[in-house]
Amino acid sequence: MSESRDIIYIGKKPLMSYVTSALIQLANQPKISIKARGLSIGHAVDVAQIIARKTENAGYAVGNIKIGSEQMQSQDGRSRNVSTIEIEVKRTNS
Repeated sequence: MSESRDIIYIGKKPLMSYVTSALIQLANQPKISIKARGLSIGHAVDVAQIIARKTENAGYAVGNIKIGSEQMQSQDGRSRNVSTIEIEVKRTNS
């Protein structure tokens, strides 16, 4: 993958801080990826939808969406699967 894409990792910050960060990155990049896992997946979807719906006239749209799972080590040492999502948001009018 030689294409340069910025990645926004969703965590526990307020939703609009991720939206603002994504819009700043989109001003400089043709597309970005919003990544989340576990309970943060809903927030990632919300961020992508806010960008696509509220800035529709500015020309941003949701692109490819990838879902999957990762094996992680829990605090008690056991390994478990955690769901993941990657949502591409791109400029439609370059």
